[in-house]
Amino acid sequence: MRYVRLGRTALRVSRFCLGTMNFGPETGEGEAFAIMDRALELGINFFDTANVYGWKKGEGVTEQILGRWLAQGGGRREKVVLATKVYGEMGDWPNQGRLSARHIREACDASLRRLQTDHVDLYQMHHVDRDAPWDEIWQAMELLVQQGKVIYVGSSNFAGWHIARANETAARRNFLGLVSEQSKYSLVERTVELEVLPACAAYGMGVVPYSPLGSGALAGAGRRSGPGGRREHEWAQAVVARHREKLEAFQGFCHELGEEPADVALAWLLANPAVTGPIIGPRTREQLDGALRALEIQLDAQLLGKLDAIFPGPGKPAPEAYAW
Repeated sequence: MRYVRLGRTALRVSRFCLGTMNFGPETGEGEAFAIMDRALELGINFFDTANVYGWKKGEGVTEQILGRWLAQGGGRREKVVLATKVYGEMGDWPNQGRLSARHIREACDASLRRLQTDHVDLYQMHHVDRDAPWDEIWQAMELLVQQGKVIYVGSSNFAGWHIARANETAARRNFLGLVSEQSKYSLVERTVELEVLPACAAYGMGVVPYSPLGSGALAGAGRRSGPGGRREHEWAQAVVARHREKLEAFQGFCHELGEEPADVALAWLLANPAVTGPIIGPRTREQLDGALRALEIQLDAQLLGKLDAIFPGPGKPAPEAYAW
């Protein structure tokens, strides 16, 4: 396994981030434990979750699974760079969601209880809250850092200007600010190349792509019945419907290369110097082991150019992508 710094920090994380969203709804606890143990064996030290995963409001099902796994000891917590998220509704009352200072503090304490740990390494805002002033958000995050409950703060699903406002406000408060952004990014979804990636580069932030296989469409899901859940299959079908011809060309490209499409899609992200590491969300140990092949695939400029021809991105960052 290779490791890189998370943005401008000195923290070193693996080139793959283990996504846990399937733990609970799709993957039982026993298999989830086995996947996490195997991830450590493979050298994957970056684990991502969220308080809403498990999709039972207020229960934090997936965080609870991780907590019971961590509680087994054996150096598990010490080895893992643990990331979770705040924003989603954890109850039906007005202040049980979003990014008020009150909810941030309460949600962090609740996540720590479920995760059975005294701190999270990376606390990510799952979405931007346009009603929450940045001074209020940073006041809450600063307190969590001072209390030792949070080490680094990250964002997810932010626009470039949200990243700029957040970090400029943090700088005025002499606070480290955002160190990473988790964005939807794949060959079939390249919008972040316009504003988000340039903003992350300017502020020294790591980029952690989620849905790197386009909801499975880049791995062939949605074309046939597969191991994914119903929701994943429906998402994949929607992506396939939008990009059918491109996906067929991609399949041919991978066949000529002698590689599996999923591995090539991951290798494409790994070839981007802006990317820290994509999130992989295996449902089984076999899927986890299979993803490791992407680390060995080297895509040279010619191959990357062919992929750009199949899946054209914006070409340049904004505004050069659409103006001089």
